[in-house]
Amino acid sequence: MSGLRVAVPKGAIFDDALSALEGAGLPASIVRENGRRLVYRTGGTEFIVSRPSDVPVFVEYGAADVGIVGKDVLEEHAFNVVELRDLGTARCRMILAAPEKRADDVRRAIRHAEVVRVATKFPDTARRYFERMGRQAEIIELHGSIELAPLVGLAECIVDLTATGTTLRENDLVVLDEISTSTARLICNRGAYRLRHQEISALADAIEGSSAPVG
Repeated sequence: MSGLRVAVPKGAIFDDALSALEGAGLPASIVRENGRRLVYRTGGTEFIVSRPSDVPVFVEYGAADVGIVGKDVLEEHAFNVVELRDLGTARCRMILAAPEKRADDVRRAIRHAEVVRVATKFPDTARRYFERMGRQAEIIELHGSIELAPLVGLAECIVDLTATGTTLRENDLVVLDEISTSTARLICNRGAYRLRHQEISALADAIEGSSAPVG
């Protein structure tokens, strides 16, 4: 499996991604040990550390052969990559939430097909969710603390990821609906999958074999 270029996401999935790669026999410990660098080369393997939303971009365009990213990122954009394995880690939920005191009003507005204002980091996911219900929504894309939007009157509800629900509770928000579940996924470049099928398949099998059962 030497010679592979691997995109690793910063943030919440970072440790799980490195553990999966280490479990599969790749020398990913160098990434954990060496701080703030963005590119690491060791033992013939190159690791590229980037924002989670950029991982599938690097993979799609061939700057990386494989990468690890949350399913939420893959569902937000139609990336042209091969999804090889569900790692079962970094589990979280994509949810619709609103302030507890106004939750019934938001439910009623959605039920009566009124236009609701929704703040989110995932505009395409939110838009598809409301379209599936045959409802309209004004989508406001934010990049920071989504929970703040309904507290200051910017939006009536939010579509966001939650792992434990702690941030929602701290801001007096309640879940109105669960849209989807997200876990970490191993993805690869389509060209690399054809040209280096044996190596990439071996990596996918090794990651699957080293992962603890999820349940």
